[in-house]
Amino acid sequence: MRRIAVFGWATACLFTTACGEPSKEKKVLVIGIDGVRPDVLAKANTPNIDALVADGTFAGRVESKVQTWSVPAWSSIATGVWPAKHLVTSNDFTGHDYAAYPDFLTRIELVNPELSTFVVLDWPPLGTGDSGGPLFSDMIDAKLTFDGGDGGYETADAAFIYIGNPDVVAHDTGVSAEYRAAIEAADGHVGVLVDALRSRPAYEEEDWLTLITTDHGHRDEGGHGGDSLEERTVFYLASGPSVLKGMPDIPPDLVDVAVTAMAHPGVEIDPTWRLDGRVIGLAGRD
Repeated sequence: MRRIAVFGWATACLFTTACGEPSKEKKVLVIGIDGVRPDVLAKANTPNIDALVADGTFAGRVESKVQTWSVPAWSSIATGVWPAKHLVTSNDFTGHDYAAYPDFLTRIELVNPELSTFVVLDWPPLGTGDSGGPLFSDMIDAKLTFDGGDGGYETADAAFIYIGNPDVVAHDTGVSAEYRAAIEAADGHVGVLVDALRSRPAYEEEDWLTLITTDHGHRDEGGHGGDSLEERTVFYLASGPSVLKGMPDIPPDLVDVAVTAMAHPGVEIDPTWRLDGRVIGLAGRD
């Protein structure tokens, strides 16, 4: 089904705060790469992701607890709770409870609207009302949403430096040489984005946390939604000067991304939010 092609998407979320160490302004970049099998990632030529791994904490065999469809998985990544709470249990956003469990950028805006938030999406339901969306709300300061299916996700990703094509290629060709090449191309997009951060005039006065994850893997023939180890295994990467180096002491999962992203700039996690995620990889917080 060509509809599966829309599962390829990427999001990058950015927010800033003047809180924290006087000399370092804490900032966060979250990159989602759809449909990446960690075993293929390990064999691919990905120097930019490798450099982030060397400067951070990485878990390459995370067995996800959520169904291996893009919608419930990305909902868990963005909200920090499992489907039993956000109520997205199929590959459609209809019936969600994002009012009670909003995406982490919206949560940040609710806590402190003075913080700057930004999201770019190339799968329409993530930012619009298509298919029961949006996952990311209109409370976010700047939200850019476009349809990667219009010109192909690879073209869209190159233009906006965000990454969704590996999932599309895996659906079309299986776990193939083309799939590996798509992951390597995605690594190039990561490199462009990281280089842009490091080119900022105030970069030396900033403390950037970069988080990268994926929503699911793929069967060898391509496709997902089942319970095989190849489909369930994902990865978690946190990188930056405030990050512990090496393997995390606590096994991470998808819901930890949102909580870690909020914790870095000093957002206090309120127990009444009933989040399922934990802070993973941050020095003094892990």
